[in-house]
Amino acid sequence: MGAGAGARLFRVILPVADIDRAQAFYEAVLAAAGERVSPGRHYIACGGVILALVDPRAEGDGYDARPNQDFVYFAVDDLEAAHALVRSAGARRVDAGVAATPWGERLFYAHDPFGNPICFVDSSTAFTGGLPD
Repeated sequence: MGAGAGARLFRVILPVADIDRAQAFYEAVLAAAGERVSPGRHYIACGGVILALVDPRAEGDGYDARPNQDFVYFAVDDLEAAHALVRSAGARRVDAGVAATPWGERLFYAHDPFGNPICFVDSSTAFTGGLPD
């Protein structure tokens, strides 16, 4: 049996330049408390996957955080409430409203305060391509 047998995604890292500000933003947006696991790492449980907010400078690394290039997608039960939370929590950019995709998802795109691209999708419309949960 190969090393990938039974593998599962358990942590996604979002690079941030201010761990306290990142904690405040993501705990507000996700309506979930997390845990500071080191000076520059704050973990939030997010549907069976850990969202790891990582500030390299606060961790003692010799470089600044750079935003991810691609979107991280969050499925939420109340998309309109999520849109309002993201706007009020201090996102750098947020779509003006919710849109529908050709494949049937209702969603909006944003960038967190550090420039990371994020997307929120109505969980009842989240397209998984038939893959199991």
